[in-house]
Formats: sequence, C-alpha cells, structure tokens
Amino acid sequence: MTRRSAPAAAVSLLTAGLLALTGCGTTVAGAGNAREPSAPSATPSVDYAAQAAAAVARHDKLFPEIAARCAGQGAPAAAGTPGAAGTPGTRPTDPEAGKYAENHAYKQQAELSPGARCRGDAHAARIRAAMTGSSGGKGAPHTVDELRALLMGLGYGFDSGGVYGSGAVNVSFVLSVPESGPCVSGRLGPPVSVRAHGVYVEGGCLEPRGGH
Repeated sequence: MTRRSAPAAAVSLLTAGLLALTGCGTTVAGAGNAREPSAPSATPSVDYAAQAAAAVARHDKLFPEIAARCAGQGAPAAAGTPGAAGTPGTRPTDPEAGKYAENHAYKQQAELSPGARCRGDAHAARIRAAMTGSSGGKGAPHTVDELRALLMGLGYGFDSGGVYGSGAVNVSFVLSVPESGPCVSGRLGPPVSVRAHGVYVEGGCLEPRGGH
C-alpha cells in the first residue's frame, strides 16, 4: 500500500513545486495588483474675451493714434454676430424680398462692436487720405503695385485679402486690420472708396462668390 502511494505523492510534490516556480514570475490580476484608472483631465475653457482684449492691446501698440481716438469705446467683442447688411438679424416679410435675402445670405457680415467700428472707420479714413494724396505722402497710387506698396508702408498686410486689378483698371483691395480686425475694403475709383466692415459669415474679409 505504501509503495503504490509513493509515486502519487511525488507527483503531487513536483506539481506543487512547478506551480510555485511559475508563480514567481507571474502577475495575477487581483485587488492587490489592479490600478485605479486615472481620471480624464478636464479641458481648460478658452477665454475668448481675454484673447480679444489682448489682440486689441497689440493693435494699440502698432497704431497709437487710432488707439487714442477709440479709447473708451467699450470692451472688444469676442466674436461677431452674423447679420444682414444694414439691419442685422432681420428678415423681410415680403416673399420675394425674403427669397432674395436667402439667396444672398452668403454675403452677410459679422456685426461690429462699437470698438471695432471705431477702429475700422479710423483705419478707413487713414487709408483714404493716403490713397487720395491728402495725407502729405508721395501722392495718390494709380496701379496695383503702387497701391500695395502704399498699404504695406502704412503697416497693413494681406493675410486675409489682397490688392486686385489689371494695371490701373478696377484697382481694389481687401485687408484685415492687424491683430484686432475688422476688415477694410476699398478701390481707387474714381471716386476713391474705402469702408470698414465685419468678416463674412463664410469666413474672411473677401466677399465670397456664390449663391443660388
């Protein structure tokens, strides 16, 4: 009886030893080894009002005379509100007029805050004076190249726009006021025309082509 039981006991001991050796290099999932999943980090909110104020401050350093003129015009808007030209946010009651407004909705522009309107009008007046030669500069431009050089000399770029035309024919420009906006568009004429406006609802200062 003892001889027959010995092999079985040896097998049991050998099996137990193998399990013990295997366990030394094995990590067993359990309460002692599991890690609590880290909580997802919260996405910080963007302070658009602070960004707009910082942009206006950078603008004011570039154009101190316009900053002085528009001081006290209220806090800058974080974003414009799309609206139809003339009466933003209204819709004609006449069916035909309503259809026309719908077909030309792509031409809608963002509404300007009082501060943006003041800056835009001041820049428009500054550019108009240079384009007509009344600001005491080198004289009025007559070609695309002359107008581009004049605007760049005044401190304007064309990241959102450009100067367009063929020679001295139909010369016009579109630009965004550096750092803060808004848009300023104009043409040599005659007569010279320069105006400030908000960005188009489809984006950018250049009037989009489209509609239906």
